[in-house]
Amino acid sequence: MDINNLIEHYGYAALVLGSMAEGETITLLGGVAAHQGLLRFSLVVISVALGGMIGDQLLYLIGRRFGDSLLARLSKHQKKITRAQNLIHRHPYLFVIGTRFMYGFRVIGPLLIGASRLPPKIFLPLNIAGALIWATLFTSLGYVGGEVISPWLHSLDQYIKRWIWLVIVVALVWLARYWFKRRENKDRD
Repeated sequence: MDINNLIEHYGYAALVLGSMAEGETITLLGGVAAHQGLLRFSLVVISVALGGMIGDQLLYLIGRRFGDSLLARLSKHQKKITRAQNLIHRHPYLFVIGTRFMYGFRVIGPLLIGASRLPPKIFLPLNIAGALIWATLFTSLGYVGGEVISPWLHSLDQYIKRWIWLVIVVALVWLARYWFKRRENKDRD
């Protein structure tokens, strides 16, 4: 099992899928992989921007379609929701682009924007611009971080197989212990 080979073959697809859901960690790792020469920097930026844009676009559409019913379930947070919706109406450009950079707003932000009925013709270009800015920034941070951890990464490949075996052995011991305890509890009953 060569981790570098896996990254080279499936890295871009993993970046698109990973950035749809989470984002920052995947993007930073993509930057590290670009620094190591496993992936191309520009394609990492495009991949994570695409995934982030698709994820936010889907959440926006869900917010447009089901936003009222979803927000009704969050009635205990109504003050915060109202404040966010006021910001969306006053500063839609900043809010759409900035949502990616606000901790805790990665999922709820596009839902709120969709529920606020911001027109798609405004959201889509802002979503693309925000995704590109975000992807470039975090990929660059990962690339720079790759310089710091580069010496450690070169020795990782030789140790990864040992760590995998260690995890397997620990898991087997834990499962055996669990099985014996469960069997002992059944015998008592």
